[in-house]
Amino acid sequence: MISKTMEEALNKQVNREYYSAYLYLAMSAYFESITMKGFAKWMRIQVKEEQAHGDKFFDYILARGGKVTLGTIEAPKSKWASPGKVFEEVCLHEQKVTGMINALVDLAIKEKDHATFEMLQWFVKEQVEEEEHASGILAQVTCVGDVPGHLFYLDHHLGKRE
Repeated sequence: MISKTMEEALNKQVNREYYSAYLYLAMSAYFESITMKGFAKWMRIQVKEEQAHGDKFFDYILARGGKVTLGTIEAPKSKWASPGKVFEEVCLHEQKVTGMINALVDLAIKEKDHATFEMLQWFVKEQVEEEEHASGILAQVTCVGDVPGHLFYLDHHLGKRE
């Protein structure tokens, strides 16, 4: 059985993960609007990953005998100044999510909830990858700048993501 404190914290994280999916969906729409189909595809795959993260928390709460409580998902912004600005936001967002996961780990330790601590280790590792991917793309976008030909090459490269 999961404690009420942990249940509430995990329910908040379900919402945060679905917000992340919503944010990346808005970013995909932005990239579609500027005909950067590769960037848009990369973001759509990211949407699915974030939804899967939310589902993982959702299923875990249920498996531990908790009650899932879904909250309102805040609307993300929909316009950015450039692809670089999008990935600056992605990097900041992933760092924020890492902080949220770390806070859940701290709570699991405080609650002496070993099962939740163990489940969260997957997310700790996942956030290392998320931050690495986001910062890598930001570095590439920063390197090519606003040169259309270079951006379109990067767009083509990102469109190959499976």
